[in-house]
Amino acid sequence: MEILGGPFFSVAGAGESHGPAVTTIVMGCPAGQYIRRADVQAFLDRRRPGGNKHGTPRNEKDKVVFLSGLYQDDHTRLLGGSDLSVTVDGAEFQTEGYEEGYTTGEPIAAIVLSTSKKSGDYTQFSGPMGEVRPGHTDLVKFHQSGGHVDVRGGGRSSYRVTISDVIGGSIARILLEEKFGTVILSSISQVGPLKAQHSLADRFGGDGKPRVAREVIDAVVAQIAGNEIASIDADFATEAAELIKQTRKRGDSIGAAVDVVAVNVPPLLGDPLYQSLKLRLMGALGGLNAAESVEVGAGASVIERLGSENNDPIRSTGYAANSHGGLLGGITTGMPLVLRVGFKPTSTINLPQQSVRKNLEEIPFELEKGRHDPCVGVRAGVTLESRVAIELLNAAMSHASKKIDANLSKLF
Repeated sequence: MEILGGPFFSVAGAGESHGPAVTTIVMGCPAGQYIRRADVQAFLDRRRPGGNKHGTPRNEKDKVVFLSGLYQDDHTRLLGGSDLSVTVDGAEFQTEGYEEGYTTGEPIAAIVLSTSKKSGDYTQFSGPMGEVRPGHTDLVKFHQSGGHVDVRGGGRSSYRVTISDVIGGSIARILLEEKFGTVILSSISQVGPLKAQHSLADRFGGDGKPRVAREVIDAVVAQIAGNEIASIDADFATEAAELIKQTRKRGDSIGAAVDVVAVNVPPLLGDPLYQSLKLRLMGALGGLNAAESVEVGAGASVIERLGSENNDPIRSTGYAANSHGGLLGGITTGMPLVLRVGFKPTSTINLPQQSVRKNLEEIPFELEKGRHDPCVGVRAGVTLESRVAIELLNAAMSHASKKIDANLSKLF
């Protein structure tokens, strides 16, 4: 069973790359949080295909419609946005989706329709004689399912299904910011051999001050959004964008690394061992499509250090440095949460390769049709942020559950 987060706050999704829609169920959201569809849509707009010229040419609007879990007495505002229409057996049925309202504590359901599909591009991969794309899931998914697999666009293995991650993560981050002031950001820090000289980790947390003012965060967000690709380093962003462009022209793809930093994180969240927040975050981020590595804090560079170099000094006001990346023993320290995720080059490319058919007959392989991202990292940031938000909110709710308050169980 595929569920993000849990057991307190969790997200489940269904849908394939070229299916009718991606559906999402968000479970465990506390009652009383005001949610606006437009706020969630803003995060989906960052993820959607066609939203960045360096990503896939597939262009989806990806408009979210909420179907349950929200309510307010002003029905004009509750139902003031989305209209739904479906025709079945010649009869048309219409209803309204929820635009904004308070969470009720019940599951929140959402749907995003898929309208820009070219399913005929994938006949090359159909059936037991279908060809296998090197680096993709075609071979293992076909045999795992006994041949009953949706080959269009990668089916359930497509990056498209991360729509559910972003919807659930958007709700989580709205709660986290309102309750704790927590904000989650991301920045591309490497594309192929090109490395950024400036990072989010340097920008936040190096001065021993755990809290970051909102105006400082907003300035960094604007700085990242104003660059050619989503990076805090403007010069790197320009060079990396050109490298991605030239890679696409050659019919190839290229890897990337994305930094994810959460600021104003409440301390004491997480557990030390089997529910370690480090374990859960590394699993959530490392489990994302095409992710091949996850680092926390100073990451792999700690291998070369001595303990005297790596231990962060502690004063009465907090940690004076943040090599630990906001986590010690799987528990948050209140310092910025610093993570770095490495992505492999997109598996689907236009260059000739060696492969097999699904019956293992060896063949020379060349892609006939299709649309793909030349660099997965370009659109990955908001999904990584969303997965961090889901795990942080679940950890916060787990922490709160350890304290029993009799006042919560009074009726009269």
